[in-house]
Amino acid sequence: MSALLSTALFMLQSAFSVAQAQSGATPTAPQSSAPTSAKAEILWLGQAGFRIKTPGGKTLVIDPWLTGGPKTPAPFKTDIGALGKVDFLLVTHAHGDHIGDAPALAKLHKAVLYGPADMVTPLTTLGILPSELGHRFNKSGHVKPFPGIKVTAVKAEHSSLLVWTNPATGKPESHPAGEPVGYIIELENGFKIWHMGDTGLFADMQFISEHYKPDLVMMPIGGNFTMDPDDAAYAARNWIKPKMLIPMHYNSNPLTKGTLAEFQEAMKGSTIRIIPMTEGQTVELN
Repeated sequence: MSALLSTALFMLQSAFSVAQAQSGATPTAPQSSAPTSAKAEILWLGQAGFRIKTPGGKTLVIDPWLTGGPKTPAPFKTDIGALGKVDFLLVTHAHGDHIGDAPALAKLHKAVLYGPADMVTPLTTLGILPSELGHRFNKSGHVKPFPGIKVTAVKAEHSSLLVWTNPATGKPESHPAGEPVGYIIELENGFKIWHMGDTGLFADMQFISEHYKPDLVMMPIGGNFTMDPDDAAYAARNWIKPKMLIPMHYNSNPLTKGTLAEFQEAMKGSTIRIIPMTEGQTVELN
């Protein structure tokens, strides 16, 4: 009896498949619990600041220099809440044009701020950031803020110093803030972004690229404090060789004179896709 039932079921399934094929209908595929083909939405906030909406619906903010940024797009300059819900933050180092409004955003949204260990520590001990909203990690360490998202800290050749106005005296104080980092950010669909932070040239850029294989690199080009257009182009062409590259950290400080046009000229003939952005522009990438 069970053999007859199995045969009948097989014949019924076969007939249904044939009917689908003849009608042009497409069988319904099983639904995945997490999107794998959705795109990441990237908004440039100026300097090294970005808002990234992930394929899984989370919002990450990196180095948000908003209220003090001369190129911050409206309305974010006057209302940091205009960014919308922020799920977590990354800060590459403690300089004012990178840490910017990150502590304020963390407190506003009860969102964890992830950063170099010796930067997060003074933020919490000085009372700038509640300890439960600061997560300390270091180069080669990684965190998983939400399912499917992985962030690894990597080397950046730069410096880091926290300048804090002491409310008791009203005077600014300088506090050591550890070493700067860049981040390899892997999203739910496997897309990898290397936010380089502020950095000069270092040969391990090649190792980082070969080991982590970023799809998109966010690269400083302004010079003076970081690579200038020629150095950035050298690193991109010879060491990193990403599929896509967004130039950043220029056009916001008179000391960082490198321009997008100079970088594009230095990259002529390269197959790397340069994505020129203006502050406030959003692009979608997959």
